[in-house]
Amino acid sequence: MFDDIPVLQRKWHAALKPGERLPRYEDVMLGSLGRLADHIALLKNDGALELSRSGRYVQKWLGEEAWDIPVAELSPDCATALSEAAASALATGRPHRGRAHCVRNGMVRTYDVLALPTSSRWGATLVGAYVNERGAQYNLLDAIFSSTDDAVVSLVMLRDAGGKPFDLQVVHHNKSAGALLKVASGSLLWRRIGEGGTLLALPEVMEFLFKAVLSGRGEQLEIENEGRYLRLSATAFADVVSLTISDVTALKRRDASFRLLFDNNPMPMWVFDAQTKAFLSVNDAAVQHYGYSRATFLRMKLHEIWPEDEWDSHAEALERLGDAYHSSRNWRHLRADGSEIEVLTFGRRVAFDDRDGYLVAVVDITERRKAEARIAHMAHHDGLTDLPNREFFQERLKQALGQADGKRVGVLYMDLDLFKNINDSFGHPVGDRLLKQVAERLTTAVRGANLAARLGGDEFAVILAADVSPNEASACASLLIDMVKAPYDLEGQEMVIGASIGIALSPGDGTTPEELMRNTDMALYRAKSDGGGVHRFFEREMDLQAQRRRDMELDLRRAFANGEFELHYQPLVSIASDRISGFESLLRWHHPDKGMISPAEFIPVAEDIGLIIQLGEWVLREACAEAVKWPADVKVAVNLSPAQFRSRNLVQVVISALAQSGLSPKRLELEITESISLAETDANLATLHQLRELGVGISMDDFGTGYSSLSYLRSFPFDKIKIDRSFVKDMAQRPDCGAIVRAISGLGRSLNITTTAEGVETEDQLDWLRAEGCNEVQGFLFSAARPAAEIGKLLADFGERTSRAA
Repeated sequence: MFDDIPVLQRKWHAALKPGERLPRYEDVMLGSLGRLADHIALLKNDGALELSRSGRYVQKWLGEEAWDIPVAELSPDCATALSEAAASALATGRPHRGRAHCVRNGMVRTYDVLALPTSSRWGATLVGAYVNERGAQYNLLDAIFSSTDDAVVSLVMLRDAGGKPFDLQVVHHNKSAGALLKVASGSLLWRRIGEGGTLLALPEVMEFLFKAVLSGRGEQLEIENEGRYLRLSATAFADVVSLTISDVTALKRRDASFRLLFDNNPMPMWVFDAQTKAFLSVNDAAVQHYGYSRATFLRMKLHEIWPEDEWDSHAEALERLGDAYHSSRNWRHLRADGSEIEVLTFGRRVAFDDRDGYLVAVVDITERRKAEARIAHMAHHDGLTDLPNREFFQERLKQALGQADGKRVGVLYMDLDLFKNINDSFGHPVGDRLLKQVAERLTTAVRGANLAARLGGDEFAVILAADVSPNEASACASLLIDMVKAPYDLEGQEMVIGASIGIALSPGDGTTPEELMRNTDMALYRAKSDGGGVHRFFEREMDLQAQRRRDMELDLRRAFANGEFELHYQPLVSIASDRISGFESLLRWHHPDKGMISPAEFIPVAEDIGLIIQLGEWVLREACAEAVKWPADVKVAVNLSPAQFRSRNLVQVVISALAQSGLSPKRLELEITESISLAETDANLATLHQLRELGVGISMDDFGTGYSSLSYLRSFPFDKIKIDRSFVKDMAQRPDCGAIVRAISGLGRSLNITTTAEGVETEDQLDWLRAEGCNEVQGFLFSAARPAAEIGKLLADFGERTSRAA
């Protein structure tokens, strides 16, 4: 089963996605583990290391079936192995393979422990620990009895018809019995000892065995036979006698057993005198672990490895020793180089060289304690920047407010400007290195009782705890902004970002962490709205604006459920034929109390709360269902939001809307803005090509207002480009606007792309656009957007106008 470890390591690496520090728990630990699941312990790193789940094999290893318990409460040998492996895996962010030596019911076993760190959707880091035994195991009792010269013989009492014992018969014996009793191999089993031929037939031995059976107690007898001193120990169970015969002159065998248990044990062990506390013997592991030579050890007493400040507590603990003990607490020991280690000790009273002593085993938990300290640190610090995390920040803020005694505590909430562009353009590894450098700058600037923390993503926060004035808070914010916007050198490339900061001061802006953070968030929003790179203080008006926004969010959700939205349609007029060639569908919201609400107000809110995807699907279905009622040569145009592209089911939504309405794909135009192409270009282009394959027309809205319009025309062959109304409005007064419109029209002709001018309001503008070769126009000159019920009249009126013109 050693192949399990490389299998799990490969599974961990396969689940690690590009740009992520750790793979997700579900991808590694769920699914096709099969039998390996029995060998997995799931450890949760949430402040302290906990055992969250365990397989049946692990439960047997731990001797514990309970879940959701601290690892520190498990048996020390298992706890040490799990803690050290988990700490190493968490520290490196990679799988870590360790080893554990355990003694269970007399069995010495060696285990492989593989710790696999993973992330989880609820924030805590999870470690899957695979545990499995490796190599040979050996039973101490079996080893002792198989390697000793002691004879072990089982006999059964034979009784006559009256129930009186008259003999015993051998029913079982070990290998040494034949040699010690000097009989041929195999001839001892089933022998009646009264038949003679062995020392068991001696009268004193027969009497001894009968006595053991009749008394029902354990009996001992020592005899001399052929120059050997033998000790016989008998225990009776009804008519069955278990007999052990030891050659007490064979001390080497006893020494071999001791070496098995003591000298070669990988755990540090020693024997000390119960009276003098002097070391009587130490094993190799103790010599290596503590650094003292064996000769030095044997000249020392126990107190010499104790720190002086623990002499009294150690001495008191020794006074309470019984026949056996285990650590009731952790102890500190001194090594030869003066370093301290933290240990658990386990002891048993023994006779050693005819002296009363204690055999002691030592478990070094120094690394375990360090691991626990690292885990505690990790629970309160950000894994990337090592700044305090959100939880620690909130604890410190609560503490600062509790100690303020009416004095001001300042909170600065900082968001990085332009960071997302760098992260998207250069990848998460570069973004992570940038965040680390930002954290380093914050650490140098924020000192003393103040605290800088990373709250997540590119958001940071600072506590100013020393009765800070508004001027001091403003100066600190300005310093941080200047510090953050200084250039960064990343892999030889200079990068520049900015920072926006919101500020709130207690007690005026709040007396609880929740109030202050909410208000700094609103101040930060104002700073971002003002263009970024500035700081803003919280003002009560911000709270009113936030309340109005929350009200709009609630109204929007209710409006969608209550069907308060409707579509209006603005005609698109072909200049060449002077006919309506299509309509652009525009979303309108008629609030029952507030009347018509401008899309400029509610569309951004709908995007922020995620409602825009549902609204966009509704608009698409509604527009297609309405357009199918129009003449077959009249198209309908629908605007798409960037959020609809990010949802990645846009193509299916379009197919569904066309299928339900029966509208021909050639009559549907989808209008997009350049912002759709700013992120995930390859994925968005693939979506556009799939839509084009359906037969749907693709139009770029507000052409000319973005900095990369031409590159998009090269990447995707649009069917139509719409000239932004800002150029049409001023083309008669401003030569540059006229030149831009002329250039876009010429570009459209060269690329065989239809050009549509928006915002046409005068006949002069129409004549000018016709002269420049523009294909299509829309604007108030022809009609504002109208409800669906007025489409028929618009088409009829425009048809009459065309007839009169002809």
